[in-house]
Formats: sequence, C-alpha cells, structure tokens
Amino acid sequence: MRFSRPSVQPEVETQTRILEAAKKLFARRGYDGTTTRDLAQAAGVAEGTIFRHFESKKAILIEVATQGWVELLTDLLTELSEMGSYKAIAQVMKKRMLNLHKNADLLRVCFLEAQFHPDLRQQIQTDVIVKMTDVAEAFFQTAMDQGIYRRMNPRVVAQIFLGMFTIAGFSQDSIIPEGASPQAFLEMAEGMADIFLNGVLAPEPAR
Repeated sequence: MRFSRPSVQPEVETQTRILEAAKKLFARRGYDGTTTRDLAQAAGVAEGTIFRHFESKKAILIEVATQGWVELLTDLLTELSEMGSYKAIAQVMKKRMLNLHKNADLLRVCFLEAQFHPDLRQQIQTDVIVKMTDVAEAFFQTAMDQGIYRRMNPRVVAQIFLGMFTIAGFSQDSIIPEGASPQAFLEMAEGMADIFLNGVLAPEPAR
C-alpha cells in the first residue's frame, strides 16, 4: 500500500510565500522601498494576512535574513564535514560559490540591510554567526590536532575562512562575470583554497 505524503499546511505555505516575496522585493527595492502592500501583492495574499503571520515588516526582514544565514552557513559546514580530506577545500569552495551565485537576492538582503538595522545585525551575529563559527572552529581544531593544519588560533582560522568564502560569493559578479565558464569558477575556487591553505608568501630557499 502506498501512502501519500501529507500536504504542507496552508498556514506554513502562506508564510513561506510571504518570505520568498520579501526576499526578492527587499533585494531589489530595499527594505524601505517595499511596503506591506507590495509584499501582499507579490505573495498573492491579502495585506491583513501579512500581519497574521508577522507582527511587523521588520519581523519579516529579520526572519528572511536569519533563515538565509542559517541556510548558507549550514550548507557550507555540511560540505566541510563531508570532505574526503582536510586539504579538499577547493571542492567545497567551488560548490559553495556556485550556490551563492544562485542566492544573490538572499545575499543582498543579508549583507546590505544588516548595515542599516542594528537589531537585525545583532540577531544575525548572536543567533547565527557565533554558532556557525563555533562549528567551524571545532572543525579546524580537529585538523590541527591531527597535524594537518599548523597550530594557531582555530577561531581566527574559522572566521577568516567563513569571511573569505562569503565575500567571494557575494562579490562574484564583479570577481567572475555572470555566465563565466566552469573553468573560471574552478580557478577561483582553487586560488582561494591555495591562499587559505598555503598563504601568499614564497617559501624561503633552503640554506
């Protein structure tokens, strides 16, 4: 006997539509340039429905940005945990950069709006960034304990890694033009991984 998968609850589906509409509109018009009427129209709901799910437009912004950061960084850390080798950073970089490029709207909201809303920035920092940095720190600490990475502050390493990966993805249109070949992505990913793993200083000649 086959059992049908239960349908998504209408209330959850409505909330998801509102958040998806907000992500697109906030990215293109900005938070201040988007009204709740705009959100309702884009989501295909009545304006009053917006306030049955969220207490304010600011609450929608915080939910979009927080969910976005959780999704992006969770995917990254999952990739790290599934790496076949601690040296396979380039593979993770390439896959994550491609996915970041597909999430351009989300990144614009996460980065740009956080600059103008201290409460949003604080919530992302405490609820997402700190927790994800904790996980990345443990990952790099293990690599150091195994002698694969040299000893240094694992939290600083985690912060540098997360920052490098995120900024590269967010700035991709200026670093790598849209429609660039897979080889271009590979070269960028390998370059970032090489710099992260080996730095930029030439090795000193043997004496």
